[in-house]
Amino acid sequence: MRQPLLSLINLNKYYGDVHVLKDVSFTIDEGEFLTLLGPSGCGKTTLLRCIAGLERIQSGDILLSGTSIKDLAPNKRNVNTVFQNYALFPHFNVYDNIAYGPRMTKSLNESQLKTRVSEVLELVQMSGYEQRMPHQLSGGQRQRIAIARALINEPSILLLDEPLGALDLKLRKHMQTELAHLQRKTGTTFVYVTHDQEEALNMSDRIVVIDQGEVQQLGSPREIYNNPKNLFVTSFIGDRNIFPVEVVEPGEECSKVKLGESVVAVRNSSSAKNAFPAEGSAILAILMDKMRISCDETENAVKGRALSIHYAGSQIRIEVQVEDRVLTVVEYQKIDCDCQVGDTVYISWEESGAILLPKDGWEERGV
Repeated sequence: MRQPLLSLINLNKYYGDVHVLKDVSFTIDEGEFLTLLGPSGCGKTTLLRCIAGLERIQSGDILLSGTSIKDLAPNKRNVNTVFQNYALFPHFNVYDNIAYGPRMTKSLNESQLKTRVSEVLELVQMSGYEQRMPHQLSGGQRQRIAIARALINEPSILLLDEPLGALDLKLRKHMQTELAHLQRKTGTTFVYVTHDQEEALNMSDRIVVIDQGEVQQLGSPREIYNNPKNLFVTSFIGDRNIFPVEVVEPGEECSKVKLGESVVAVRNSSSAKNAFPAEGSAILAILMDKMRISCDETENAVKGRALSIHYAGSQIRIEVQVEDRVLTVVEYQKIDCDCQVGDTVYISWEESGAILLPKDGWEERGV
């Protein structure tokens, strides 16, 4: 069973009068791949820099293996950081870039250093590149060297600040797989910053969703994707149809709502049990890729009219008019209902595909 390695306790960070991090608290387990996910400006990179010691916190504490490190200089913390621009020394070759840290700390003699450099180069699949200069490497190769340079110091935690941001889409997806594999192979704790939800969902053991300096939700990719706790997480993670609906029969686990001519049952958000009045409105959120189109009326389905049909390879996007609303349905491969524009259709969804949330914050969010 994993043990907590890093504990963040009520962290607060200000830039002048701007409250950037607001009572941030959570733990990071040993050997885990944890991602800090949120929109630009939400505070995730600032949080990473606070862990690294590159920014000072105004209040709270940071514990590494139970010992406070909040007042230690960056080079006194057993953590290393890989930045988006990799920060390789342009006048050093690959070998000297990787060897720089141990040489500064005098932790290894030259014979030991040669062995360790070879080991970390093999780990990142860059053996034979020792004499290359940074300008002779591709973006993906520079990223691997930056990781090797961090790993040679055997940090307790490796911090990665959007290290794939400068790569093209194809290489980015390839390096996502490589990074996840490398983390499992080394067992090093990774704390990864990104604004890309697909990247976070693909790579992480757990995800911390941050907005406006506050932790909105912490959980596994599956938990966050299927069971968002609030309206922000619901709108930020996954492609969903999100709109207000009338609650006609509230319940503890699920409630019945009116959508167009239909009344359907929807499960309540875990944070919204018993939160809906007998007569009132709530927010319905349905994952587009968990919806289904049928030509025939089915149980717990919504009646509508096919408005448009778009084919994009294996993906088919169908817009359906339900009274004054337009719902987007994403189907893959062959759909059961070979409908045409103008046909009456029925929309249903997997039980985990829809969730009902309180309306609080709807106007502020402007989703």
